Amino acid sequence: MLKEQNVKLGICPIGWTNDDMPELGSANTFEQCVSEMALAGYTGTEVGNKYPRDTKQLRKALELRNMEIASAWFSAFLTTEPYEKTEAAFLEHRDFLYEMGAEVIVVSEQGQSIQKENVPLFEAKPIFTEEEWTALADGLNRLGKRAREKDMDIVFHHHMGTGVQTTAEVNRLMEMTDEKLVSLLYDTGHLYLSGEDPVEVLKTHLPRIKHVHLKDVREDVARQVKVERSTFLEGVRKGMFTVPGNGSIDFLPIFDTLASSEYRGWLLVEAEQDPALANPLEYALIARNYIREKAGV
Repeated sequence: MLKEQNVKLGICPIGWTNDDMPELGSANTFEQCVSEMALAGYTGTEVGNKYPRDTKQLRKALELRNMEIASAWFSAFLTTEPYEKTEAAFLEHRDFLYEMGAEVIVVSEQGQSIQKENVPLFEAKPIFTEEEWTALADGLNRLGKRAREKDMDIVFHHHMGTGVQTTAEVNRLMEMTDEKLVSLLYDTGHLYLSGEDPVEVLKTHLPRIKHVHLKDVREDVARQVKVERSTFLEGVRKGMFTVPGNGSIDFLPIFDTLASSEYRGWLLVEAEQDPALANPLEYALIARNYIREKAGV
């Protein structure tokens, strides 16, 4: 069982309103989102597209609900654009999160990503060249140094439809980057959906994992997405992702491995679904009860 003093439990707002498809959950307000998060028993959240960017306003809204900001997604384009362009946007993002008290910055390489493209998810993922791998690793090391200026860490988010999706690609990135500057965000759902063994990746990279996304996958829907050659966003609409305890992933060995390693940090429930089909509060409670039962926190 995990120790309560070691971990914080949060949930991502993407179950209430989707950043990539704003029409999903368009009627759900920021206040409803964070209120229902708190009602379901969570104490943290990442940042969604409806969250106030004024730090005083955001902090007050969260403090009223005993909530805090765990991190927020940052899109890097280190393989396709000059480093300086990514760094300028990163510094603004870093300073916002620093003001909100976050300790880690979620970074995903979106150069050549097919997440928003009209191509089959399981057939069209980008494959980086040697030059792109070098640009990515060097750029992440440089961003890591800028994060350390604020005593923060970057946590790299491996992701479906990007150049860092598979176990081999995660391994390569970790080998090519400085462990003191680049940490890893561990996402159960993206590994499972890619056909990887989430437990293997967890055990391999435990010392560098400083942020965790707990995402489940509906195996039957994932098969449908593959057979029908659906896009990533079509897969989301069809419900290929769900919350822990409602899909096909066995989280027990994941929780056991995190517990035995004395993992310290955030556990964030994340499941991009259509809130019209999967009531956000209902699914937040499903996940919260499951984690309490299976992980002891």
